[in-house]
Amino acid sequence: MPKPAATVRPNTWEFLRDAMIAPTGFREYDARWQYPEAINLPGVTALGVGLGTQMHLRGIEPVIAVGNDYRDYSLSIKNALILGLMQAGIHVKDIGPALSPMAYFAQFHLDAPAVAMVTASHNPNGWTGVKMGFERPLTHGPDEMAELRDIVLEGRGELRPGGGYEFVDGVREAYLDDLVGDFRMTRKLKVVCATGNGTASAFAPELFRRLGVEVVDSHNTLDYTFPHYNPNPEAMEMLHDMSASVKASGADLALGFDGDGDRCGVVDDEGEEIFADKVGVIMARDLSKIYPNATFVADVKSTGLYASDPELIANGVTADYWKTGHSHMKRRVHALGALAGFEKSGHYFLAEPIGRGYDCGMRVAVEICKLMDRNPEMSMSDLRRALPVTWSMPTLSPHAADEEKYDILARIVARLEGVTEFAGRKVAQVITVNGARVILDNGSWGLVRASSNTPNLVVVCESTQSEAELRAIFTAIDEVIRTEPGVGEYDQSF
Repeated sequence: MPKPAATVRPNTWEFLRDAMIAPTGFREYDARWQYPEAINLPGVTALGVGLGTQMHLRGIEPVIAVGNDYRDYSLSIKNALILGLMQAGIHVKDIGPALSPMAYFAQFHLDAPAVAMVTASHNPNGWTGVKMGFERPLTHGPDEMAELRDIVLEGRGELRPGGGYEFVDGVREAYLDDLVGDFRMTRKLKVVCATGNGTASAFAPELFRRLGVEVVDSHNTLDYTFPHYNPNPEAMEMLHDMSASVKASGADLALGFDGDGDRCGVVDDEGEEIFADKVGVIMARDLSKIYPNATFVADVKSTGLYASDPELIANGVTADYWKTGHSHMKRRVHALGALAGFEKSGHYFLAEPIGRGYDCGMRVAVEICKLMDRNPEMSMSDLRRALPVTWSMPTLSPHAADEEKYDILARIVARLEGVTEFAGRKVAQVITVNGARVILDNGSWGLVRASSNTPNLVVVCESTQSEAELRAIFTAIDEVIRTEPGVGEYDQSF
């Protein structure tokens, strides 16, 4: 049975021998730990045994595709995971270094019933984790994660014969071929390609050039020390750098990718950072002309325009607001038969006939290039200005310990559920499907929820009226949050 992190310390005999896993690493829809403080290599092997056992318990054919992102310790983590999977009687198809969406693609390409991708996603160095799934294109949700957690922490992983290993070459090339297809740009398009030296550096520049796009390179050399900034296109540091590159190069837009390539961020030709939910509305407008009466899913952090935009309404769009998180969103898109799902974080889920329903930053980049090609008279700033004006803020994340954040959130939600007036306006509705989204009578709103991946709360606000109202909504939300002494400072200013 794995031991708690507090009882096994680095640089001890036990650390090399005994499985150590912090329970908090099992999150709502993937697993993430600080390494080696909260999980060691024997712990990762125990995780692999647990995942393999879960496959057997669910009757999944014992074959899995496994990849790893480009961090200096990810290969060691993957090898430890593979060892555990093989001990559990699973045949492993190792696809090598990969983006998360390349691993999801491998499930289809190799006809593999399961996938495990070793990645810390957009978390900074010092974090590791695993994104996993059985029923393609879906990944583990809360039920699957709870089951896996119990198998691992209760020592119920079962060793079986029959495990095997093979390295499968050529998946990267097949993935790029699938993304490009037979499409080539007909208009000239100059794009800043920003990868923050992360794994997408090995994919995005080549992808754009194959599409016929002129590439302005921005930190596209693989470097797992991330010398400029942590690759996260939701962070203002990366967005500001993308903006500066656009202005310096005269590019038509910038597209930026996170550490494992499942998210895409956009800066327009004027250097304006377009938050991902607004980019989603731009894409939804374009796609709903081709596919009228489509359903789009948006997470609760996203703009209210999916439901209120006159053009989407005219195209017969049905908007559905759902829980934040790539697993929740994938499942909702799949369950509703939606054309696409959009998250404010930059995860987009493009389903058939556009994509396969999993989140892929590279697929989003291709579809944005196609959108620009279909609208040759429009710049990205034109498309941005064509949207109804709202005032929004970056996602802010005040610290709250993993062990406390859900209890803290429950108390905050209880306080907000009963409010009838907020930020000087009447409250129209409080949605509590994922935290509390307080919607005012003019369509403006403020949200507080708990992060599923890091020890934080998450705060997002949007005003249909003004910057002043936006700040008033944030202040009102923050006043409630500050009644909780366990909540720390924000990760960035607003």
